[in-house]
Amino acid sequence: MTSRALVCAMAAACLWAFAQNGPKPAQPAKSASAQESEDLENALSEAGSSPYEYLRAIEKHLAKYPDSPRKAELERAAVRAAMEANDDARTIEFGERVLARQSDDLQILDRVSKALLATDNPDNARRALAHAVRYEEVLRQMQRDGGKGMSAAEWKDQTDRAIARALGYEARANGNLGHFEEALALARRAFDTYPNAEAAREQARWDERLGKNEDAIRALADAFTIPDPRTTDADRANDRGRLGELYRRQKGSETGLGDLLLEAYDRNVALVHSRELQLRTGDPNARLTDPMQFALTGVDGKTLKMPALKGKVVIFDFWATWCGPCRQQHPLYEQVKARFRDNPSVVFLSIDTDEDHRLVKPFLNEVRWQGPVYFEDGLSRALHITSIPTTIVTGASGRVVSRMNGFVPERFVEMLTERIKDALAE
Repeated sequence: MTSRALVCAMAAACLWAFAQNGPKPAQPAKSASAQESEDLENALSEAGSSPYEYLRAIEKHLAKYPDSPRKAELERAAVRAAMEANDDARTIEFGERVLARQSDDLQILDRVSKALLATDNPDNARRALAHAVRYEEVLRQMQRDGGKGMSAAEWKDQTDRAIARALGYEARANGNLGHFEEALALARRAFDTYPNAEAAREQARWDERLGKNEDAIRALADAFTIPDPRTTDADRANDRGRLGELYRRQKGSETGLGDLLLEAYDRNVALVHSRELQLRTGDPNARLTDPMQFALTGVDGKTLKMPALKGKVVIFDFWATWCGPCRQQHPLYEQVKARFRDNPSVVFLSIDTDEDHRLVKPFLNEVRWQGPVYFEDGLSRALHITSIPTTIVTGASGRVVSRMNGFVPERFVEMLTERIKDALAE
């Protein structure tokens, strides 16, 4: 969350609370709650959009009102500001207060763990380890529960990366506590969970500490060569420097290092490609960005391969069983379908967005909607669907030519008809 968003959120809360006290006539004394509300409103107004000033304002307010009824809310806002300001000390201070009340906040678990591991202090390492283990637990539960609006493969990919990050924190914490073998095992698990440069660097750290220099060289070569969009040029330069130094120390020169790097590059490109193929095995839409390349699963179990619709105008109707406006729109949508019933160049697709697919067939039987219905299978992501009902029209080229978020009952039939005709005329 940005500092401006933080300020707006807190200011709104303060203004609401302040408004509850009604008009403020001139009077010699104010209740404590009214005085606190006014002080907080003034302090946040003066802080502006700076996370540093915003954080100072909250600290001062909590010092003045240590028993504030808004203490939990203010401490949560404070840790967000501290994270944006990259203030490790306050991220830890306020973050651990928040986590004591709510231990499943992923962003705070991540940033507090990282901040505690900025030094090798044993007490910090023990606390970081507890937070990192909790971080992993929450992520694994989320992975089991599934992700809203994401394909199964995309959700696994994202949660695997986060789990690898949590395992990396656990590795660093164990290593800082002197448990080098445990640290190395956790770093290897992190890389196996999601092959990336950060996990490879962590593995190299503990390989080297254990005197396994050959393994450390291999891990640094992995860090340097693995395809990882989050690795910066500065990261790669640092990896190259560490690798060269360790290799020269082990071999006496850099002779043969180029061959080792080429081998690592081939190995890691193959590793990443293999992972992508595995994801695609369970989800043919994994990593696809072109909606017209998707394969959609029908409620009846049949599969629709979108490339088969190449050259046609396609109308996507995104809806859900719980969406009242979607029910209201449906008969209007059917009127439009009737107008193009005899045109083979126009295809209407009913796309259900429910998380629980078991709800859909009983719903369709109840409302007696006709025609095939398909699950969105990641299509919502590709088409940037943020609300329903949404109607998308794509032209013969597959390009989106119209997007209708919601609908106007009086005009929907004519509006959609006109947009389909425009798409046909392209």
